[in-house]
Order: sequence, then C-alpha cells, then structure tokens
Amino acid sequence: MDRSNPYEAAFEAYLQEQGLCYVAVDETRRAMLGETPVKNLDFIVLGPCRSRLLIDVKGRRFPGGPPDKPRYVWENWATQDDVAGLRSWSRLFGPHATPLFVFLYRLLPTVSVPADSPGLWRWRGDDYLIRAVALDDYVQHLRVRSPKWGTVGVPSEAFRTLARPFRHFTHELTVPEAPTDAPLEDQPGPEDLEHAVAAALAGAAEAGRGRA
Repeated sequence: MDRSNPYEAAFEAYLQEQGLCYVAVDETRRAMLGETPVKNLDFIVLGPCRSRLLIDVKGRRFPGGPPDKPRYVWENWATQDDVAGLRSWSRLFGPHATPLFVFLYRLLPTVSVPADSPGLWRWRGDDYLIRAVALDDYVQHLRVRSPKWGTVGVPSEAFRTLARPFRHFTHELTVPEAPTDAPLEDQPGPEDLEHAVAAALAGAAEAGRGRA
C-alpha cells in the first residue's frame, strides 16, 4: 500500500470506518517468491463472514478522458503483472483466500449518484464508488488492451455483471470451512495477519532455495 496514493488512502479510510480487520502491505519492500520478484498486494482483509481477501486496489476517475470529451466508461484495466502477482499470492495463501481487484472510482461533480447506492463512500470531500471483482472472474473474461504496455481488461458488459459492491465480499461471501474450530470472535487480528504474511513469505523463500 502507498499512502501517498489518494485512492489507496481512501480505501484504507473506508476499511477503518467499517471496522474491518486488515493489514496494509508495505509496497517499499518488494516480495520474493523463491527467486522470483512478485508485485505486492495492497491489503489483506478479514470479513465478518470469515472471508480472507487479497486485494489489489485500482483507482480510476469517472468519467475518464479530457474535460471536453468525457468518457462515461467504468475503466477496469490492469496490467499483466497485476494479474500474475495476484495469482501468485492466491496460490501462496491457498483456497480459503479470495484474490480481488478493488476498483475505486472517484466520481467527478458532473456525476449524480443516489446517496444510498451500495459502495458509495465519501472521503475528504470526494465521492467514491467501490466495486470489486474476483480474480478468477476477471481472468475468465480478460482481453488484451495494449500489448505494448502490457495492459488487460474486461469488456464493459461483462464488468457490469461481475463487479459487486465490496461489502459482498466482506459480509456476504460464502466461504468454504477452513480447517479450524476457532469461534468467530477468535479470528486473528492485524498483528496475526502480519505474522502470517511474514511466515508465508519465509516459507516461499525456503521452498525456492530448495529448488535451486
């Protein structure tokens, strides 16, 4: 996570306002899985429904484009490195974690959205609409956007079907039973998540050395 990034800072403020348990991943330390550098996550979030979410935040304006020719398109592009990195983290954390792209759309003053719209978040005078797409769904509908820049995206029609308010993944997602009998109130806190990240990275590095 980069707190100088206004979108990531806005999302962290949202997590705090919602009282969600999370870890903001330090982007200044490049992760290594074995001998391979991997793009860092932005956040790891625990939902009240027991969901464990691995999150890459993408900030976009709506509408996009220049002021004289606004584009009323919900941009959802990412890079191939973004997709590969999120997939690597998903494999590392296993089947009980859900990798997500979270799109924060900063709504310009020309856009009017009902105040009760799911996922609408107001922070520091700006309105944001928060939408999330599971990595598996994103990849299933993925199209190359720019071979030169290594960007990909999902067609607008598919994105409207796949994207959901972030609350769906924190409060409503059906999560497979994890191999633990711990009650909900005994779920790990942020410190435990940080330890889990460190342990996972150490294990991956050790496995990489073993294959060398």
